Amino acid sequence: MNIEAVREQFPILHQQVNGHPLVYLDSAASSQKPRSVIDAVSRYYELDHSNVHRGVHTLGSRATDAYEGAREKVAKFLNAKSAEEIVFTRGTTTALNLVASSYARTVCKEGDEIVITPMEHHANLIPWQQAAKATGAMLKYIPLQPDGTISLADVEQAVTPNTKVVAMTHVSNVLGVVNPIKEVTAIAHKNGAVMVVDGAQSTPHMKVDVQDLDCDFYAFSGHKMCGPTGIGALYGKKELLSNMEPIEYGGEMIDFVDLYESTWKESPYRFEGGTPIIAGAVGLGAAIDFLEQIGLDEIDKHEKKLAAYAYDKLSTIEDVTIYGPKTNRVGLVTFNLGDIHPHDVSTVLDSYGIAIRAGHHCAQPLMRWLNVSATARASFYLYNNEEEIDRLVDGLIRTKEFFGHAIG
Repeated sequence: MNIEAVREQFPILHQQVNGHPLVYLDSAASSQKPRSVIDAVSRYYELDHSNVHRGVHTLGSRATDAYEGAREKVAKFLNAKSAEEIVFTRGTTTALNLVASSYARTVCKEGDEIVITPMEHHANLIPWQQAAKATGAMLKYIPLQPDGTISLADVEQAVTPNTKVVAMTHVSNVLGVVNPIKEVTAIAHKNGAVMVVDGAQSTPHMKVDVQDLDCDFYAFSGHKMCGPTGIGALYGKKELLSNMEPIEYGGEMIDFVDLYESTWKESPYRFEGGTPIIAGAVGLGAAIDFLEQIGLDEIDKHEKKLAAYAYDKLSTIEDVTIYGPKTNRVGLVTFNLGDIHPHDVSTVLDSYGIAIRAGHHCAQPLMRWLNVSATARASFYLYNNEEEIDRLVDGLIRTKEFFGHAIG
């Protein structure tokens, strides 16, 4: 992969921040957008915009073709059996809430179990808390190993015939660990439970095959994979989606409306009430084209190389604590620098044009497990290079100097 050629396609990267060339190391929060995605959204608004599924005029047909074409691209990207298994949502959070509200609250009852892990993003934790409270089900946690991974033996012990849902992140947004989703899914199915996967941090970085994983639901966001904000998707097995009730009602999701009763369209349309996120879907389709042109295997290889390089470089700085396993991680490194608050670390780095994330990363239970209140996180994507990691390391040394810490 020609990194410089890739970087040329991202206009936002070619600027100075606080008098320094921008080093963007916060792609786990949101990735930057290539020119092809920006142009696709602009072209849609300039030439093709209309509402979808409603008009028979030319613009309506173009918009509908673009929207449904994007659904086909998502289905192919995830290797779903058909586009009918793809529901467009605002993102991972909305998708997971849909499953928790429409599926879990229907099938769970008192005495049932919902099994998750302490490493979950709040978007894959709070919906299950609320589903458990609403149904009387018990929320159970698979314990973490000392390095932040999970063991299949612990999964076997946590998941029982009373378990109705197992929900797990594919990749931790803090630890960078890749969870064994296929094996966990097999354990869930053996006990009669469905498997729900938070794919927000995996979809942008590696090939995902939902049929191979055999998961029942899989959620992801477009803005973390070079697409626009406000668009994402839920993959669900057709037989499950077909038996789920919508949680939003209005135009387009209906089949027939009478004064006192209404019926719904088939999935996925029953879950897409109102005017959908048309431009976002067009942009997401363009992002998929962009990523597939480069190759997910190439992206995965590049990021793992950067993560290993960053891990080794940061390890040479005295007082740096790195969280998560050294291997089996995607392109992010979460750390703390001595007793300097991560917000202060981020502020000093920003003065040198380096953008990282600082805080609890929407994973407060995991922060408590790590025995910290917050961490700093540098996350990498296909447009980052080793020189930027060198600048990060130099910035951290300067941060220690600024706060009067000895340099290791």
